[in-house]
Amino acid sequence: MTALGGQAWPDVAPARPLLAIPLGSCEQHGPHLPLDTDTTIAVALASELARRRGDILVAPPLAYGASGEHAGFAGTLSIGLAALEHVLVELVRSADHFAGVILVNGHGGNARAVERAVTSLQHEGRRVLAWWPSVPDGDAHAGRVETSLLLAIAPDTVRMDLAAPGCTAPLATILPTLEAEGVVAVAPSGVLGDPTGASAAEGVGLLDELAAALDAAVATWPA
Repeated sequence: MTALGGQAWPDVAPARPLLAIPLGSCEQHGPHLPLDTDTTIAVALASELARRRGDILVAPPLAYGASGEHAGFAGTLSIGLAALEHVLVELVRSADHFAGVILVNGHGGNARAVERAVTSLQHEGRRVLAWWPSVPDGDAHAGRVETSLLLAIAPDTVRMDLAAPGCTAPLATILPTLEAEGVVAVAPSGVLGDPTGASAAEGVGLLDELAAALDAAVATWPA
């Protein structure tokens, strides 16, 4: 991985690489996954993008996001949508040395702020791309998908002995309650899905598929 944080400024100055910024959160992911799950996944995907391409530097992650829906759980920290949008706008504005900025978003709750920031930045003429992982038919939160990814990326952080099914109802069904009262109202454990079938092998496959999708998005990004 080519990490921006490990470089000195003269190392960066001669080139105009693309900058990948992982966006995550510090929020509950059930009793079996760490609070930084989204950040870990975003960093892994940005790092894999850098491995596949020769023109990427990976920035230190933005490890706080908009996580108000998880406020009923200990350990969750959130800066909210408005603050996140403002931070992203200022962060990308500061990255003029780079040929473009790729926001690799690991937390779905950040999406609205990311979209608004990207719209503002593109109106300013800045080259910025927002991307986040999508797994067809995947569960919503701390279920099989995220647990498998963590088993592949950081297995020592996963406590499979505590993994248990949470709320498995379709997201569309529970969304009104979730938005009004938070995740705790529909899933006291914080899990939206069933992590019990997760495996490292599945996680490796998911990571490869998602990294390929990210790579393709960058490859087709207009100059």
